[in-house]
Amino acid sequence: MKLAVVGASGMVGTVLLRVLEERNFPLTELLVVASERSVGQKVVYKNKPYTLIGMETALAEKPDIAIFSAGGATSLEWAPKFAAAGTTVIDNSSAWRMDPDKRLIVPEINATQLTKEDKIIANPNCSTIQLVMALAPLHKKYTMKRVLVSTYQSVSGTGVKAVEQLENEIVGKSGEMAYPYPIHKNAIPHCDVFEDNGYTKEEMKLAREPQKILDDRSFSVSATAVRIPTAGGHSESVNVEFTTDFDLSEVRQLLHETPGITVQDNPDTNTYPMPVYAHDKDDVFVGRIRRDESQANTLNMWIVSDNLRKGAATNAIQIAEYLVHHSLV
Repeated sequence: MKLAVVGASGMVGTVLLRVLEERNFPLTELLVVASERSVGQKVVYKNKPYTLIGMETALAEKPDIAIFSAGGATSLEWAPKFAAAGTTVIDNSSAWRMDPDKRLIVPEINATQLTKEDKIIANPNCSTIQLVMALAPLHKKYTMKRVLVSTYQSVSGTGVKAVEQLENEIVGKSGEMAYPYPIHKNAIPHCDVFEDNGYTKEEMKLAREPQKILDDRSFSVSATAVRIPTAGGHSESVNVEFTTDFDLSEVRQLLHETPGITVQDNPDTNTYPMPVYAHDKDDVFVGRIRRDESQANTLNMWIVSDNLRKGAATNAIQIAEYLVHHSLV
């Protein structure tokens, strides 16, 4: 099993290597790939240094699987080349997610769609992954009609420059700005670029991707995405209207029984999900589970997950694990 990590020196790439090591992924050869300016630098995997190589070199090596985390432009250019060489590409960018010919996969939900013919597989948006993890078992039981979601997203979702901006502002140091405004002691209702309809790309990903993952266009999602000054972990306030009524204890039990979800929901002990709990963990945490008293058949809940792990690296590696386990590469 020859595995390539494309974007290995980036924020998600670093987490990818750590999660591969933690999960003891069954690779026999590791290729760490980066942009030309980083070629020749070293990264560490299982206490061993690996030298970063360029895209052409990696392509010539014909890896079995390549996990891309190097941005949409890189994926659009290089993923088809790797696929043509026989490599199965798992892509973390938004480049292929809504392509009707590409699978959009959260393994716990729809990995069974995968076949050997799927040579470019899309990893969903980080906010989408944690949302659908909680929605999928409830939709199966009660059938969703409409979802309203407001996100509270970590600066790590933007990248290294945003984390540095927050750190600089905390200590009063001037530096490069990843956002058009200060993020420390602030909340910016602006994740990704604005589209013509007034929504941002991030908000439209949350509207479109769950329908594709759940293979169901009968429900709608409306989103507002906000950037907040946390260093890691995305949070979501979610309001779901169902076709049928539900029992709260049954809702908690369904979520509790769903692999990859941890229910933290006890107001008496101030137990609820927070980014500090989700940090460096792979589960999606769900709490503040309560009935919406203003509307029938409607549920409120609060969902938190580490956006660099389950929201990116871990989900991609789980896809790779599924491919290996089912001999699809």
